[in-house]
Amino acid sequence: METRELTVVAGSFVGFQLLFSVASPLFSSAFTPGYSRLPPSKLTEWNSRLVSTVHALIVGLFCLYILWFDDAVNADPVWGDPGLVKLNVAITCGYLLYDLVLLASNWSTMGDGFFVCHHLAALYAYGYVLTRGVLPYFANFRLISELSTPFVNQRWFYEVLKYPRSDRLVVANGMAMAVVFFMVRIFVMPPYWARVFATFGTEAFERLGVGAQVAWITSCIALDILNTIWMYKIARGCYKVMMGARAGKAVGVSQVKQNHMNNHTD
Repeated sequence: METRELTVVAGSFVGFQLLFSVASPLFSSAFTPGYSRLPPSKLTEWNSRLVSTVHALIVGLFCLYILWFDDAVNADPVWGDPGLVKLNVAITCGYLLYDLVLLASNWSTMGDGFFVCHHLAALYAYGYVLTRGVLPYFANFRLISELSTPFVNQRWFYEVLKYPRSDRLVVANGMAMAVVFFMVRIFVMPPYWARVFATFGTEAFERLGVGAQVAWITSCIALDILNTIWMYKIARGCYKVMMGARAGKAVGVSQVKQNHMNNHTD
């Protein structure tokens, strides 16, 4: 790993830690009255999720920029110039390390085996990108999935602030979360794997060596399995929210009719 990438990893690790411990409490207490009334465990997770949202927006938008404008990476997905991709991946690695430390230090309240597996699989694969500069297109493509994270976090914010599930903001965010999650994590699987299979048997693929090939394929399979599980859970939650909103609307209509009948019989 070059000095620049190592500096970015360390810098993002420290930066996200400062955002968690300093910036998030100041910002949240100033703009969200309910923040100060949360119990300590919820405050920790709130700050963690705010950091998660900031990271997701940074790397997700950077990912789209690279996909649209980095011709070298798009032309050669295995060995293209990885400069910008390594920068984006280094930011993500710093975040993943910060989050693993946070999960470990708050395991009783925030521990989640799925997240640990996700982080370790990502770090394992991204390590090859940072140390050898290989697979820049595929490494960057995986980061597009972060664009769904702000919606997932916003759902939790609404929940901890006691917004009713039938609230329009909750329903709208739930629908957006399900759609975006599906688009950036599930819908993209076929084109991604088509591009992967297209490299099999090529000279570029053989140059990777068995170690990088195994790290690449196994980590992608693991991440896609996790994404499929999460998509199933989100779809179930979204369905419950929609049914709750319809039930609330039906109750409201029924109440209006009942009041109308009472007015005519009085």
